[in-house]
Amino acid sequence: MVPRPFWLSYIMRTKQTETLSAQASRVLLPKLWQRLSPVLAEHKMRVALALLFLLAAKGGLLLIPFLLKALVDGLDGDAPAVGGTMLLMMVLAYGGARFANTLFAELRDTLFGRVTEAAMHRIGLQVFEHVHRLDLDYHLNRRTGGLARDIERGTSGISFLLRFFIFNIAPTLFEIGMVAGILWFNYGFSYTGVVLASVVVYAWFSFRATRWRTHFVRAVNEADSNSNTRAVDSLLNYETVKYFNNEQYEASRYDQSLQQWQDARQKNRLSLFALNGGQALIIALSQTFMVGMAAFSVQRGQLTLGDFVLINQFMLQLFMPLGFLGFVYREIKASLANIETMFKLLDRQPKVADAPDASTLRVGPGRIQFQQVHFAYQTERTVLRGLDLTIEGGQTVAIVGASGAGKSTLIKLLFRFYDPDSGTISIDGTPIHRVSQDSLRQHIAIVPQDCVLFNDSLRENIRYGKPSADDDAVAAAVRAAHLEDFVARLPDGLDTLVGERGLKLSGGERQRVAIARAVLKDAPILVFDEATSSLDSQSEQAVLSAFRELAGHHTAVVIAHRLSTIVDADSIVVLQNGVVVEQGQHTDLLARDGTYASLWQAQQRSQT
Repeated sequence: MVPRPFWLSYIMRTKQTETLSAQASRVLLPKLWQRLSPVLAEHKMRVALALLFLLAAKGGLLLIPFLLKALVDGLDGDAPAVGGTMLLMMVLAYGGARFANTLFAELRDTLFGRVTEAAMHRIGLQVFEHVHRLDLDYHLNRRTGGLARDIERGTSGISFLLRFFIFNIAPTLFEIGMVAGILWFNYGFSYTGVVLASVVVYAWFSFRATRWRTHFVRAVNEADSNSNTRAVDSLLNYETVKYFNNEQYEASRYDQSLQQWQDARQKNRLSLFALNGGQALIIALSQTFMVGMAAFSVQRGQLTLGDFVLINQFMLQLFMPLGFLGFVYREIKASLANIETMFKLLDRQPKVADAPDASTLRVGPGRIQFQQVHFAYQTERTVLRGLDLTIEGGQTVAIVGASGAGKSTLIKLLFRFYDPDSGTISIDGTPIHRVSQDSLRQHIAIVPQDCVLFNDSLRENIRYGKPSADDDAVAAAVRAAHLEDFVARLPDGLDTLVGERGLKLSGGERQRVAIARAVLKDAPILVFDEATSSLDSQSEQAVLSAFRELAGHHTAVVIAHRLSTIVDADSIVVLQNGVVVEQGQHTDLLARDGTYASLWQAQQRSQT
């Protein structure tokens, strides 16, 4: 098979890129209008006034060449003399037109600024809320740094698109039409033909070259997101980097990401040079041709010097925004690429969603029931196999088993981070897939295995369990979690900043903060997810003491690794291979000499 010439391959790649870009734009623009139209409708008076000021600014700009023509003709020695008063009035009119153009443009931007800010606010909030609605599976695979950068570029792109499309592209097209009409009416079609031909060639070249450049822009954005992800990920895992003495390794990986970004930027810059050079050549040829025509017409006596100045001024005024229009079009294409990435995120549907007729969960005793629940994270990784389990209201039930038995999966299903493949989970007889996720999670408080805190004060981290709680309620939660001695030792008390992810606190202190949050939430169902597995004995006893006082008033589900912490549970459930193999109290299960007894004996031996 004869290989294709390189130029043919290049053309085919460019055609393919243009086709994909055009298809993306046709899909994206209606979505963009759908999201922006409510904002524009809400601020319609501001938009209308901004458009009026836009027309006023353009009117002042179009008046300037005529005033210059009158001034030049009035000063021409061969023309009839112009009186001093008239000359002064023309000079003042010229200055007024200049000032009006700038003033009305500033008023236009000031008025419309509120609209663009409102659009950025609304869509930024929509993205933020949408990302929080997405399922756990998405968040386990997301790139936090890249995601933040994509959202930032997308919202900024919307602002740019709104402002420059309305106030640069549309007015420039209007100005082109007005200038072409004025030149045709005053000087004939030859001048108008040069203007229109120049604009058509300029627009054709700009659009083609900008479409070709789009994939360079996307490559830069992707490289930028990757390098930002790498930096954020490394900083979030600062301690791990230090533990393994891998600063140089992290720097090397970040260097590779930055090198990819640098290479992408270089290609993008070279493509921009080609675009700018072509545009400058078209403008220079057009202006040279137009000025040459006008100069020869003056020499032949067909035009005055004022006419020459007017035509030259119109060309300068026309090609300045037209040159800027090339920049705007490039940036709009880049903005559309950024918005496309953000809208892909908005189009992503959560795997776990409320039913259209979802009701509000009402909890009585807090009886939890798993009926024939099957679940697998992937097809080849089945975790629960027809699990049946009932937790009576008000009981403390411990769930134990080997790693991978499905203990934590039960909690994820109870919170509806995932939906079971089959089977039903119900609370007080109401299947949880028939109620809203918000109402479901309002009735469940959790003390997680790894309590991650916000980089805020200790008070606000505890208040996170119930943001509307007052300081007295927070203080009561501190006492219930046995945190008062610890808080008393802190110089700033509850106003102490806990650091990123709460790393200024020890594991036991973070767990007691988690218990304080659960106390403050005061939900009827409490989950304790292996919260003492990594604590020392003293911290463990402090945490367990606080937990026992809290669990006595709730339906409590305890995922336990250390069996010594759950010997007084009302019931102990033993999971193995995704099913319940034993259930009962501690002494009964030991007497059976089964799986639980084997786990107990193994832990006792490891402690001796």
